[in-house]
Amino acid sequence: MRQDTRVTDRDLDPTAPDPASMRMQYRAEGLAEGDLAATPVEQFARWFRQAATEARLFEPNAMVVSTADAEGRPSSRTVLLKHFDARGFVFYTNYDSRKGRDLTANPYVSLLFPWHPMARQVIVSGTAERTGRDETAAYFRSRPHGSRLGAWASPQSSVVADRAELDASYAALATRYPEGEQVPVPPHWGGFRVVPGTVEFWQGRENRLHDRLRYVARPDGAWEVERLAP
Repeated sequence: MRQDTRVTDRDLDPTAPDPASMRMQYRAEGLAEGDLAATPVEQFARWFRQAATEARLFEPNAMVVSTADAEGRPSSRTVLLKHFDARGFVFYTNYDSRKGRDLTANPYVSLLFPWHPMARQVIVSGTAERTGRDETAAYFRSRPHGSRLGAWASPQSSVVADRAELDASYAALATRYPEGEQVPVPPHWGGFRVVPGTVEFWQGRENRLHDRLRYVARPDGAWEVERLAP
């Protein structure tokens, strides 16, 4: 039976704060062209280290992955970055999930690292390609046992009847592959490497005059930097 989920103004919590009145003045030091590393991955590594070891942010590798399907309909979700190097930024997922289907049909993707406590963002735009099965298998075997079972138990992005269905699937797998037993890599599960075309480093500044410096890939493989208005 479908429920009527229409919401009126009377249904809203009157104690909820007004988002229009929320303001934060960013007083961090700026970001100048001369501060940047030679390549975006080197600059990312520098900021990532600061986020993880100096600011000690919770899950600094959490990023918003935005995709669009073959018809151009967008969707976003938070995913954990698992590796980065000069080739790109890697995350893992179920290839049959919505993002997996989107990237199969349309490889253009955006990654956003929202490091709010540092008044920083990093925005990566590029194309996604699947990692090799050897690379996928090596990462899969490094995961905790329960996470390996979860990759089999969850038909990601599919409609399920209830939580009990997921729990029953997981329990059956836990019986089949007890702790210490090798769990095979699901054929429908693996990595995507996002090869960047642009990487923007955003630093919050006072009066909303933020610093936005963007690396742009050139055809010869070099990078040029451009400043964007905030």
